[in-house]
Amino acid sequence: SATYKVHDSWVAKADGKTHQIKAYHNGQLVKTAPISMGKTVNTPPRGATPTFNGTHVVLSKEAHKIMDSCTYGVCEGDPGYYSAPENWNVRISSDGEYLHENLKTVGVQGRDNVSNGCLNMNTENAKWFFDNFNAGDVVEITNSGGPQLAINNGHGDWAISWAAWQAGSALHG
Repeated sequence: SATYKVHDSWVAKADGKTHQIKAYHNGQLVKTAPISMGKTVNTPPRGATPTFNGTHVVLSKEAHKIMDSCTYGVCEGDPGYYSAPENWNVRISSDGEYLHENLKTVGVQGRDNVSNGCLNMNTENAKWFFDNFNAGDVVEITNSGGPQLAINNGHGDWAISWAAWQAGSALHG
């Protein structure tokens, strides 16, 4: 026999059409915040950078981080390069999607998606998510305009139905 202890249920639901994220603690709505997701419009210099749709899982957290586009091949001197300090970073995918503070997008949070794929928030909201969400907590993203999150991009177990998991068809459809 084995005994396991897990923490309370924390689920966030982010909607690219309403530009809001809603946090649920044990099924009860406890916070609603305006966000800006990845842009879907092909604007220079990088083009469209939509956020992935689907069930994401918190992988890690860092209070302060330099977000650097060179980590995915857009390096200094390239169009679209950036290197910016960001605060209250909650990583939700293996390829670099985060919930985090971004003061440059505060003016459009709640009405437009302009980020490089992350979910941008103001300081107060980003800090709140940083303080309350932990590894393993779920972030469901809908209406982002982006593709479906790949099952191997983070902890994809949550993206598979229980019936598919039991059937052993997690990776073989």
